Amino acid sequence: MDVTGMETATTQVEIASSWKQLDIADMSARARVVAFDLDNTLAWSKTRMSEHMGFLLSQLTHSITVAIVSGGTFEQFRDQVLAVLPETTDNSRLHLMPTSGTRYYHWDHDAWSRVYAHNLSEADRKSAIASLTLHAHELDLWESKTWGPQIEDRGSQITFSALGQLAPVEAKDAWDSDNVKKNALAAAVRVDLPHLQVRSGGSTSVDISAKGIDKAYAVRKLGEILGVAVPDMIFVGDRMDPQGNDYPAACAGTMPVRVANPDETAAFVEELLRSLPNSGTSAF
Repeated sequence: MDVTGMETATTQVEIASSWKQLDIADMSARARVVAFDLDNTLAWSKTRMSEHMGFLLSQLTHSITVAIVSGGTFEQFRDQVLAVLPETTDNSRLHLMPTSGTRYYHWDHDAWSRVYAHNLSEADRKSAIASLTLHAHELDLWESKTWGPQIEDRGSQITFSALGQLAPVEAKDAWDSDNVKKNALAAAVRVDLPHLQVRSGGSTSVDISAKGIDKAYAVRKLGEILGVAVPDMIFVGDRMDPQGNDYPAACAGTMPVRVANPDETAAFVEELLRSLPNSGTSAF
């Protein structure tokens, strides 16, 4: 598929300020898929999700199709999510879309199989790295104290993490609480790379991928694969602000659920499980 020629138009939407304001019973009656962001939604940034969250996700797979769409790599999915899931999880109903949907994995009998990958060209990857490096220095965002690499080449996505990939959650949360730094860097890089998709990502990151590849693309592609209309999908994420990387999934027409952290996600999933028609789970 030529992703550069895809329809990328979205409709601006208002996002509920809290999942508690939503009619979860109505959503559960309509939903055929529940999709989640990963960092700060299912798990704190770059950390393993809780066993309780693993139990809840496992329960969901027995009631409805589940997807995870995140800017992270498949290895992060493996370490943060898959390692925690109970053996009773129905992997056939779990779909993984790393690097913001530029890659897609599904369960093939006894292993995770990659279905597609939309890799950037070597020239585009080099240009992205050069632009991020230049503007991070210009904007005084190139931090001297870091935890791991600040720029990661993920093949289908280049990711800048101001404090490094392994920075502690507390440091990440304090670095850019109002998103001004990330948004400024993304805007500067966007001028250099108008043919690529440049978005503010997680708490300290900026992601660069092929044009038209974001979480709107991911949910549309997932709907195409599963034969499910996008409005029949719930999407749960912590970055539903217009500059956030979860916002495109809302604009694509999903039922958006805005959460502040994994604790809120767990509370939402508990309520969802109580409401889903096929769920036999009544207590947590």
